[in-house]
Amino acid sequence: MSSIQVADQTFVAAPPAAIAELLGAANNWRRWWPDLRLDVREDRGDKGIRWTVAGPLSGTMEVWLEAVADGAILHYFLHAESTAATPLSPRAQAAANRARRVAGKDMSFEVKTRLEAGRPAGVAPATAAS
Repeated sequence: MSSIQVADQTFVAAPPAAIAELLGAANNWRRWWPDLRLDVREDRGDKGIRWTVAGPLSGTMEVWLEAVADGAILHYFLHAESTAATPLSPRAQAAANRARRVAGKDMSFEVKTRLEAGRPAGVAPATAAS
């Protein structure tokens, strides 16, 4: 089991292809995870993207897009180990996990905010595929 374990999900009322377009832009990765070096392991198009992670962490990260109703559930996973020379204390380990959960939630809320902008609650996205 990895020391850093994050699993989260957020519903986004937008087509998976629109979400995938935002996820595929490397300039967004540098903003969402500025200290990590991400290499695409598998670009799954409108199903999401998988990366290998390097830098202060070593492991894997994925955003899986599950089409649901008039949008998609954005599933975020990070499984990694610290690359620090000395093991993290339990307190530092908990703080590192929390920081990575917050970064993942910040990413998913940014995607949601950008793609749902101007859409009244309860109204299907204008860009939904027919």
